[in-house]
Amino acid sequence: MIRSMTGFGTAVLESGSKTITAEIKSVNSKFFDLSLRLPAPYKDKELELRSMLSKELERGKIDVSLLIDSPEALKRTSVNMTMVKAYYEELAAISNQLKLTGTDYLSLIMKMPEVMVTDKSAGDEKEWNDVKKVLSNALRSFNDFRKHEGDSISKDLKERIHQIEKRLKEIEKLEPGRIELLRKRLNSGLEEFIKTNDIDRNRFEQELIFYVEKIDISEEKVRLSTHCDYFLKTMKEEASNGKKLAFITQEIGREINTIGSKANDASIQKLVVEMKDELEKIKEQILNVL
Repeated sequence: MIRSMTGFGTAVLESGSKTITAEIKSVNSKFFDLSLRLPAPYKDKELELRSMLSKELERGKIDVSLLIDSPEALKRTSVNMTMVKAYYEELAAISNQLKLTGTDYLSLIMKMPEVMVTDKSAGDEKEWNDVKKVLSNALRSFNDFRKHEGDSISKDLKERIHQIEKRLKEIEKLEPGRIELLRKRLNSGLEEFIKTNDIDRNRFEQELIFYVEKIDISEEKVRLSTHCDYFLKTMKEEASNGKKLAFITQEIGREINTIGSKANDASIQKLVVEMKDELEKIKEQILNVL
């Protein structure tokens, strides 16, 4: 089952006078890259949340933010006098060293970090349970988004693999006449430059067989068909595995390139170019598969 690496999910919970909001969004990344923003009372929960989110989100550049809006807490905002004094002493010392005349530091100090604080310095268990609940709801919304996007990607990938298979069948239809045409072309070229009675026919047939074996694409066609089937089978697996699909596309590309280099036929070369075009679009899509 294909899931997109891109996702978005949000959830809101009203608890008394508080509003708890969780938001999760992600974009493509080869690794798990988490940016986590928590309310100050729950900074100590960061490791716990990172461990949980790494299992749930798996991969991607992910931003998770939790916000607690509490009007009552805002009303209890107070001034951290210790920080005010510390800032004042530092500013006064700088002023003396630079021999500055201005001494009104209050307006500047009040804008400094940690000067304004709320009475609530730590979270409580009930509120933390509410936070985990709203985060769980946001994760559910986020995963639903990833699945929905994955369904769209899945349809596109299947169609492009089928287009490669379609062109492979067209190549198989052209294959019977290709070897005979090459045989006639070689024979005609030899007849122009060498008299027929000077040719060792047995040696010529041996060299021709060797050459035909070198340009034979039967094995490549079988392997390409097998890789395409394996790609579609992997897409149906329970776990989304973009990395595995990327490895399979490398093998598909290798067989297509070999067919192109051996074909020596304009019609087949055209089909090979079209297959490569489909494969490039598959690679672009896989970058967004979890």
